[in-house]
Amino acid sequence: MNLLTRYGILAQILSLPPLLVDYLVVAGGGGGGTGTGAGGGAGGYKTATSLSRLIATNYTVTVGSGGVGSVWGSTVSGSGSNSVFSTFTATGGGRAGTGIIAAQATYKDGGNGGSGGGGAAFYGAGTGGLGTSGEGYAGGNALDVPPFMAGGGGGASQTGTNGGSNSGGKGGNGVDVSATFGTTYGVSGLFCGGGGGVSNSVGTLQGLGGTGGGGGASRTANGGNGTANTGGGGGGTINPYSGGTGGSGIVIIKYPDSYTLTIGGGLTSSTATSGAFKVTSFTAGTGNISFA
Repeated sequence: MNLLTRYGILAQILSLPPLLVDYLVVAGGGGGGTGTGAGGGAGGYKTATSLSRLIATNYTVTVGSGGVGSVWGSTVSGSGSNSVFSTFTATGGGRAGTGIIAAQATYKDGGNGGSGGGGAAFYGAGTGGLGTSGEGYAGGNALDVPPFMAGGGGGASQTGTNGGSNSGGKGGNGVDVSATFGTTYGVSGLFCGGGGGVSNSVGTLQGLGGTGGGGGASRTANGGNGTANTGGGGGGTINPYSGGTGGSGIVIIKYPDSYTLTIGGGLTSSTATSGAFKVTSFTAGTGNISFA
């Protein structure tokens, strides 16, 4: 490489704006329960603006999957999986409280996670799991006397509602990130809503999913699934149906459009450009990325 070429490359580097990245990391939501099942907790989230990054350096991206819903007489619900960007990890949502068979009534309590799963009304009132500080809230508790109401899963901005006298618990609401990323980039604003808890009595209300992708409860069908790529928790149901699957997570980064992003083959992504910025959304997989 001759001297003029070297000076040209240096001049180009010096003319670039600082590599400051805004990011959102959303983990997978927890699965919903059955057997007067609760709502799954929303995936946890982490976000920040103006994070300084380096060019020609590998950064890990992992998109967490949603937890499985509970299957009557067979399996308990599952917690969501963590999502990662660089050194920042969001915690998977807590599994819903469930009661698949009497011998496993210990699973009536919701699991801890980014947001906690709700408690099931099954052989005792289940309590909601705990959320992770800075990422989400606790799940709601069950009412284990007639009419038997399960709690809603926690959300990123709100605790799941307790099962009440006339309704299963509502999932806690999520967060709106449109102020940072904007709908002009194709980014939905709401993420990390908790799943709704079921009511086991005719004529009462089923718990709604929290805003931000939480699945609603049902006593006549499977619980509602959390919306894909929102980290929403799955909704609860009763036997013989299955709880809803938690929504998968997402990783979104916003950076100056003068930089080029190299994306590893294990990741599924899309990029939008508006003004002086690009926004890349990773919707599945794991791998490395680097800026140039």
